[in-house]
Amino acid sequence: MEDPRDNEAYEEELLDYEEEEEKAPDSATKANGDAVKKGYVGIHSSGFRDFLLKPELLRAIVDSGFEHPSEGKCFSLLQHECIPQAILGMDVICQAKSGMGKTAVFVLSTLQQIEPAPGQVSALILCHTRELAYQICNEFVRFSTYLPDTKVSVFYGGVNNKIHKDLLKNECPHIVVGTPGRVLGLARDKDLSLKNVRHFILDECDKMLESLDMRRDVQEIFKMTPHDKQVMMFSATLSKEIRPVCKKFMQDPMEIYVDDEAKLTLHGLVQHYIKLSEMEKNRKLNDLLDALDFNQVVIFVKSVSRAGELNKLLIECNFPSICIHSGMSQEERLTHYKSFKEGHKRILVATDLVGRGIDIERVNIVINYDMPDSADTYLHRVGRAGRFGTKGLAITFVASASDSEVLNQVQDRFEVDIKELPEQIDTSTYSKQLSFYQLR
Repeated sequence: MEDPRDNEAYEEELLDYEEEEEKAPDSATKANGDAVKKGYVGIHSSGFRDFLLKPELLRAIVDSGFEHPSEGKCFSLLQHECIPQAILGMDVICQAKSGMGKTAVFVLSTLQQIEPAPGQVSALILCHTRELAYQICNEFVRFSTYLPDTKVSVFYGGVNNKIHKDLLKNECPHIVVGTPGRVLGLARDKDLSLKNVRHFILDECDKMLESLDMRRDVQEIFKMTPHDKQVMMFSATLSKEIRPVCKKFMQDPMEIYVDDEAKLTLHGLVQHYIKLSEMEKNRKLNDLLDALDFNQVVIFVKSVSRAGELNKLLIECNFPSICIHSGMSQEERLTHYKSFKEGHKRILVATDLVGRGIDIERVNIVINYDMPDSADTYLHRVGRAGRFGTKGLAITFVASASDSEVLNQVQDRFEVDIKELPEQIDTSTYSKQLSFYQLR
């Protein structure tokens, strides 16, 4: 492995925050130059076995129910296009709608390539929230079940720094998942050595690179890693403005954009809106929860205080509700997240803290109690329902002129016609009996 480049050399290659970013091409291409703009499909003629994965990985895949599309998990076009190249160590930029298995791409390709060495971190995965870091870590743990020599740990704020320092000193993981702030702090203090990293991955990369503060943290971490490494970046929304920023971190990356920007809304997701006043929201929400047939539902609000108050109101009305927001302690947030993910509660009230990347398979309804602030945020929110090709329903409350404006932006950008909620909805359009693998 080559030694890390010094900071000055890296500074020349990485972006200057003030420079004018080059325009991205209108369409991305695969390695052979063909555009990748296709919809969601289940590929029955091929599967994970075609990639000649380690037997230990294939065994974990079968255990997780990913091997056969008929058993509740679809082997997606994204995985078919992306995994073979990722396994070969190519740099990858990938945009694909929520629920198409982006996490499995980088988890499986990393575990396939990694050769664990004592005391060395070989792979670093960064994401923007603690909940997402926790979820990704669990996916690595799940798929490395039969790779006992491969150790995975997660590092994020809200946990005593000494706990993380002791873990790195006494039982250094080979794969580190974390948020930029905590990872950078550990690396600056020399507790976390990044000099042997061979795989550098950003999940929800646009969220981290669009924020200058977080981008600076990511860049500083990046410069602590060797030049000779694989870089992969994933998101459901990658604007043409942010794509050149991603490429600054890469060498001749393969770009995969599954569906163009106008077609990013999920197939199988029924979308409606309801016009009402702010004062009518609570009554309408109660009526919906009584009338709709849901496995689990996520209700999005715009602030911490509204999340707490709405959750309290739902509990008083005897609804099985729980909430997650940034005002909670880390321990409380994770406890609530696990309770909802494991199906102990059927209703989650949340801020946009869980609007990106969080994968709860039982969720088939999303309600925007408060309108999101942008079309991108809308896409990420409604992506919590209808994942992996299953059916879902998204209902958005429109209570002001600004709400109507955002709804129009969503319809224009994603070329979707969102109609007003009818009095009767056919349950079969958004509800699906869960498979064995989703229920366990």
